[in-house]
Amino acid sequence: MRNQAIRNIAIIAHVDHGKTTLVDAMFKQSGLFRENQEVEDRLMDSMDLERERGITIAAKNCSVAWGGVKINILDTPGHADFGGEVERALSMVDGAILLVDASEGPLPQTRFVLKKTLEAGHRVIVVINKIDRKDARPQEVVNEVYDLFIELDATDEQLEFPLLYAVGRDGVAMRDLDDPRVDLTPLFETIIEKIHAPLHDEGEPFQMLVSDLGYSEFLGRLAIGKVFHGRVTSGERLICVGEGGQRKPLRVSRLQTYEGIRLADAATAEPGDIVVLSGIEDVHIGDTITVEDGGKALPRITVDDPTVFMKFSINTSPLAGREGKQLTSSKLRERLVRESLANVSIRVEEAEGRDSFLVKGRGEFQMAILVETMRREGFELTVGRPEVIFKTDEQGKKLEPIERLYVNCGEEFTGTVTEKLSQRKGRLVNLVNHGNGRVRLEFNVPSRGLIGYRDEFLTDTKGTGIMTSYFEGYGEFRGDFPTRFTGSLVADRSGQGVAYALFNLEPRGRLFVVPNDPVYEGMIVGEHNRESDLDVNPCKEKKLTNMRASGKDENVILTNVTPMTLERAINFIRDDELVEVTPSSIRLRKAELSQIKRHSLRAARKKES
Repeated sequence: MRNQAIRNIAIIAHVDHGKTTLVDAMFKQSGLFRENQEVEDRLMDSMDLERERGITIAAKNCSVAWGGVKINILDTPGHADFGGEVERALSMVDGAILLVDASEGPLPQTRFVLKKTLEAGHRVIVVINKIDRKDARPQEVVNEVYDLFIELDATDEQLEFPLLYAVGRDGVAMRDLDDPRVDLTPLFETIIEKIHAPLHDEGEPFQMLVSDLGYSEFLGRLAIGKVFHGRVTSGERLICVGEGGQRKPLRVSRLQTYEGIRLADAATAEPGDIVVLSGIEDVHIGDTITVEDGGKALPRITVDDPTVFMKFSINTSPLAGREGKQLTSSKLRERLVRESLANVSIRVEEAEGRDSFLVKGRGEFQMAILVETMRREGFELTVGRPEVIFKTDEQGKKLEPIERLYVNCGEEFTGTVTEKLSQRKGRLVNLVNHGNGRVRLEFNVPSRGLIGYRDEFLTDTKGTGIMTSYFEGYGEFRGDFPTRFTGSLVADRSGQGVAYALFNLEPRGRLFVVPNDPVYEGMIVGEHNRESDLDVNPCKEKKLTNMRASGKDENVILTNVTPMTLERAINFIRDDELVEVTPSSIRLRKAELSQIKRHSLRAARKKES
């Protein structure tokens, strides 16, 4: 049977194609708010980082009502690094709305999220958004979408997708381009007509798949998921079936469902609804909550394996403990384990070194977001350079993750971009000249070749280039290549930066510190303009004499220093360097702080080679 009173849909798209803005408009037109009520834009992007960066990081649940039908909506991230969030969201829905920009057309993350949706067997409604753009080309984009569906082996039913045109910012949708632009009624009607109502078996007992976890200071751990069969009431005794069939008893202390963006208490939950249960602490994503007698486990959520890892350690610099509150390895372990429980694409392992952990995920951007989140929570930690996870095939060949990279840039930058990516073992597979002074390049490149390349790419294209990529699979190892052609300027003592010393260091390279910044032995204070590292004294003061000069001393004027960002720091460091992260500062340092020990290690390596 199908529960016709409910529809569950996910909104999927490439980054910045308008998912969250469209959801805002759906809220306003479904009568969720009063006419005179002030409402913020991008309501679903509730995290500070999401609002600052203008992207969705975590999938969010909400609901609207239309024509007596409850529509549960999941707003998903568009960035491939957060693909685990997309897969988690797709386990709770029966269909999806694919948003495609009327100018840009399908882009790499469009392919990524659509592939996951089609593999899950869901029906898709295609919405060509932003048709009000001056450079909009809706008919061409529709043809590109059809080509993408065919390329991704969509079924005949999936190929017969409903098509709408929209301006999400204005809250309008049309079935044809010539239709009047009134409101989102065509979209709501299409969802109810074309997306299947959730299917359930009346003879089966209650079954719910845990697809997300939450936490409440009052209720403890919250299990979030879709009810596949049966009904549940508050206070009922159930069991949680974990990995390996382990069964843990629980009592539903509170049952909640989504009303708009808020949770509301419910006495009972129907099949197909997305609910929040409290009353069990030891629960994981993929577990099944069911009845004590005769309850069976549902298939667990499966996600793609991680492709990148980073080493997380406690802060061991001389400045440790000055700026943060969370300092110990136990706190660091607890926080990382909590992240792995709530994020299906993150895995945490103990590292060889003391007080260190290996965190595995989908990409360097996902790692940077995790570090930035922890930093804002008061943690002090050090992180290493992102490294890719290698594999070995049956013949013993070394394999590495390969990405499909799309570059859109001006014609004059084509040579530079191609040369730089070739150095990083990238291979050009396609080139399209749009005839408007811009070209689209398509590369097949190792994932490790893209680590640290984004800043270099923006510099090479003078900030006008756009690059996006998605994970294509594992391929044969393509050999080593240099990650950086410059060395580091390393402080040889502790103290504070002095203007006179920094002024005299400027010819040696690009500085990262300003006068009065605290420095310590082993801290990286700049980028050397040669390939080797150089130990320097940034604390040296001008010697004073009792001789009067005939003229005034010249004022020291230093070059402006660009503040170090987390992504820039992670991209800059080499394998023997770390990023020290605190709530107030981002510093670069050598893994081995002692100058003498570094020289000894370097000499030992030379002997071995």
